[in-house]
This record gives sequence, structure tokens and C-alpha cells, in this order.
Amino acid sequence: MDLSKIIAISGKPGLFQLVSSVKNGFVVEGILDKKRFPVYSSSQVSSLEEVSIYTYEEDKPLREVFQNIYEYTQENELVSAKASKNELMSFFEKVLPNYDQDQVYASDVKKVIQWYKILADNNLIDQTTEEAATSEIENNE
Repeated sequence: MDLSKIIAISGKPGLFQLVSSVKNGFVVEGILDKKRFPVYSSSQVSSLEEVSIYTYEEDKPLREVFQNIYEYTQENELVSAKASKNELMSFFEKVLPNYDQDQVYASDVKKVIQWYKILADNNLIDQTTEEAATSEIENNE
């Protein structure tokens, strides 16, 4: 799954796809509403490719966390982002058992679940691409 063109914009709900560049920013399209608008360099923007979750060993890229959620939800329900703090943290412990409990908050887990649901509902979680990339990396080693 390619998260490099999926972004979150501070102060705006949902996720956005990069469409094109403009002189001092870029144009994005809302994944949920399909509306396009410009985003300027003064906005706080995060590419999901650059987001990672603290663990006790090393930070886990969001792509790997989404992969774990995908595998877990093949046999189990995805917890609601509106669930209680205890339910959110219990779910997250099942998909990423070694997450750093001192640095990962319920609000972080809630956001990860919301993002995953948006991507899954819009068929942007492509497991065949992930599996091919993993096998390609293994073949090159």
C-alpha cells in the first residue's frame, strides 16, 4: 500500500490524496467527499508514509500497523473509533503488542483506526501490493 500520496491536514477532518503541485503548495482531493482544494506551504501537513508508532524496540511505520490491523480484522471486528479508552488500547495491544504504552495515547489509537477505516472503506488498502513488495524485498536480500 502506497501511503506517500495520502496526507492528513491539521485542522481538517479526514484524509486527502495529493493530486498535483502548484507554485507554493499542492492540490489535494478529499478521500471521503472527493472535493479538490489547494493546500499551501503554511499548512501543517503529514504524509501517512512518514507517520510511525512508538514501540519498545523501534518505531513501526504506519504501513506496517495498517498491515497488522488488516490481518487481525480478517477474523475479528475492527473496534469503533468511538469505543472507550480501554477498548481502544486493548484492540491496539492485539494488533501491535509491543507498542510503547507511555508514548501512545488513546487519541493516537483513535486516529489510526479512523484513518484505517477511511482507507479500507475506499479500497485504498491494497494487500496484494504489500505482499508483492515484501516478497521482492526478501528476494533481493
